[in-house]
Amino acid sequence: MNKEKTQTITEENKMGVMPVNRLLITMALPMMISMLVQALYNVVDSIFVSRISEDALTAVSMAFPMQNLLIGLATGIAVGMNALVSRALGEKKSDTANRMAMHGVFLAICSYLLFLVLGLTISRVFFVAQGATEEITQYGHDYLSIIMCVSFGVYIEVIYERLLQSTGKTIYTMFTQGIGAIINIIMDPLLIFGIGVFPKMGIKGAATATVLGQIVAAILAVAFNAKANDELHLDFRKFRPELKAVGNILFIGIPSVIMVAIGSVMTFCVNKILVAFSSTAVAVFGVYFKLQSFAFMPVFGMNNGMIPIIAYNYGAQKPDRIMKTLKLSIFYATCIMVIAFLIFQTLPGQLLGLFNASEEMLSIGIPALRTISIGFLIAGVSVICSSFFQAMGNSVYSMLISFMRQLVCLIPLAFLFAQTGDVSKVWLAWPIAEVVSVLCGLFFLNRVNKQLIRPMREA
Repeated sequence: MNKEKTQTITEENKMGVMPVNRLLITMALPMMISMLVQALYNVVDSIFVSRISEDALTAVSMAFPMQNLLIGLATGIAVGMNALVSRALGEKKSDTANRMAMHGVFLAICSYLLFLVLGLTISRVFFVAQGATEEITQYGHDYLSIIMCVSFGVYIEVIYERLLQSTGKTIYTMFTQGIGAIINIIMDPLLIFGIGVFPKMGIKGAATATVLGQIVAAILAVAFNAKANDELHLDFRKFRPELKAVGNILFIGIPSVIMVAIGSVMTFCVNKILVAFSSTAVAVFGVYFKLQSFAFMPVFGMNNGMIPIIAYNYGAQKPDRIMKTLKLSIFYATCIMVIAFLIFQTLPGQLLGLFNASEEMLSIGIPALRTISIGFLIAGVSVICSSFFQAMGNSVYSMLISFMRQLVCLIPLAFLFAQTGDVSKVWLAWPIAEVVSVLCGLFFLNRVNKQLIRPMREA
């Protein structure tokens, strides 16, 4: 047996034989670090934008639903592809794994073309529909049109990073995401304020810095796959789109996309509810989303490390490893969220101060951060359960959890609380919706255990 084949088998078996706790940490820690860097970028980006004006910060907040949908479509396709590639590797079907990987790249390119068209046509209308003023609409159009029209970087980056994750090479994704985010952070002030030889671009500079970071990360992700991912061999000269393969990826991935779309609809609707109070309330909501990424991004990194482990062991029919991975992931996620809860409860004013907060923003934002963060105490359970369902091929359950949390609970509750005329009441909708989300997650987890895990043990 030659060296290359021995290396392939060793890597291939890692997710099926390495002690689960060590494996999960090995897989997840690089992703958690890179996600924290991403969270840092999200915050730093908005800090610099807030120095332009509060209207510019509000515009970026209002751009979030569309920007989130763009990234969510890439992530959804990647989730479907990742689960199928990892499962095929667990079943020792390398040809199937390669075919699914190429179809993931194909779907990502198609998705970029869709957002290119949308970026050229509807970016201004999107802000008008949310009730934005003319100045906020102009800021938003300048920012969002660049993000959408040059989004090929993020699509390539996400897909090729998930290919690395699907074979257990998460250390490389730490470098791709980390370097991309660092470039973003460095270029933000240079392009926004026109430092040195760089032109002063204002909010367009923030968008340009974002897409530059994504493009660099995409180039690195492709290079790392070509150099280090021996288990996958993508030969597009022989590639022909197959409806069945596309359908399989979308069957798992589309519920994830729908979850993100639901989140975008929620944000859009909440922006409309809050703008009736003031544009500052919308800015506070946007700042909350940036800050909460420090809590949720590491948990999402945990998810990214967990999904290929569970999918691989599902393919290899190892139920004990599946459940141990799930329990450890919930434990670590809950620890992260409790720390975030304590920070939001004790330092809300200092966190808002990072964004050049006015007195009005502080008066609205401090109660907002303290109230919303109550839900952090249990949020780790539902987040991990949702990704577990995706890895097991039950993405519909994840979609239903998101639907119940955001559309059935959060938006109606936020609207009802807004009728009191007190914006601080609106924030109560979040912890209430989180309770519903966790209850749904536990209910579906019990069903998956009966339908899939228990039969594996009895086989």
